[in-house]
Amino acid sequence: MKNRLFLPTVVATALLCSAFQSSDASAADLGIGSKAPALDVESWLQDGNGFFKPVTDFKKGKVYVVEFWATWCGPCIGSMPHLATLQEKYRGDGVQIISISDETVDEVKDLMGKDHPDAGKTFAEITAAYCLTTDPDRSVYIDYMEASEQQGIPTAFIVGKDGLIEWIGHPGNMDEPLEKVVNDSWDREAFKKELKIQEELQENMQAMAELAGAGKFDEAIEMTNVQIKNAPNEMLKDHWSSVLHSLKLSSGKVDDETVDFYRGQIVMMKGDVNSLIRFGYSIYGVTQQGGEIGPLAGESIKALEAESESVADEAKPMYFNVLAMLNDADGNLPKAIAAQEAAIEAADDQQKSRLTPMLEQLKEKAAQSDEPKKEADAK
Repeated sequence: MKNRLFLPTVVATALLCSAFQSSDASAADLGIGSKAPALDVESWLQDGNGFFKPVTDFKKGKVYVVEFWATWCGPCIGSMPHLATLQEKYRGDGVQIISISDETVDEVKDLMGKDHPDAGKTFAEITAAYCLTTDPDRSVYIDYMEASEQQGIPTAFIVGKDGLIEWIGHPGNMDEPLEKVVNDSWDREAFKKELKIQEELQENMQAMAELAGAGKFDEAIEMTNVQIKNAPNEMLKDHWSSVLHSLKLSSGKVDDETVDFYRGQIVMMKGDVNSLIRFGYSIYGVTQQGGEIGPLAGESIKALEAESESVADEAKPMYFNVLAMLNDADGNLPKAIAAQEAAIEAADDQQKSRLTPMLEQLKEKAAQSDEPKKEADAK
């Protein structure tokens, strides 16, 4: 079974590539440097309190943000105050933010009368700073989102002073590129190269995850070593090195180098008990599939115990539960049983029902390990 060990670790590592994709723009029909399509928006519901006019063609020397959103989209709702802040900041610098939904006017107006969950204002009050629109025939969505192969919202497109697409990504990540586009310091070509590296990273991570998911860990490790060797910068080299150690851990191929790597990770997690708990669960999962984690169980226990005073009450059931698991993996059943008892004591009734079976298993395991000793004593 060792060839299919603890795949969640590898999958989680694969997801780290998203950290390199703050603005993922595929080289499709519409990309960085493309001429921004004209807007054919059906309904303009907010106009910056009369400051802005509806836009069809982009004026030379002006900067536009074309953002796609929906009333049902939590991250879109969360981005509204930030968009309003950016619009106020650049109102006098020739920047116009245009948010486009594909819902009906009534659906958007219904939202406008409600209170924003975080801002303490109605949605109408928040979005009054910029242009809020809706385009039910989805013509603009097709021209932008589908043409650039964007998969989710919110997504923002920065249209520069020459009418070309300068940047594509989550609106929460556009502060720096927007500032540079406004002050003429944005390097579009450098960004295109960065996107190309990100796209290649995504493709390679997908290929690696597929190999690992099929239990082909040797091939996945070989591929990862090639990526480390060919990495164009230190950031990607570090990323692939992290992937390599995750693969070794997941496949039970833990060596001294991997132990040292995770020792460093444990040190970096000092003061972050939640991260230590998650890490503890991860390495325990490896042992449950027959993998070897060397001294990492013991070192994780020490790191967790050092955080005992900072554990919030609601986290104590998980905290003691993971200590029980790690002590079990480390061969210390008495400490494992004591930790699981503490987990149950700190738990609510629903949690108790989930935690109690493990305590019974640990006690049964301890009793079984005592049988040979009792037989030897009897002789």
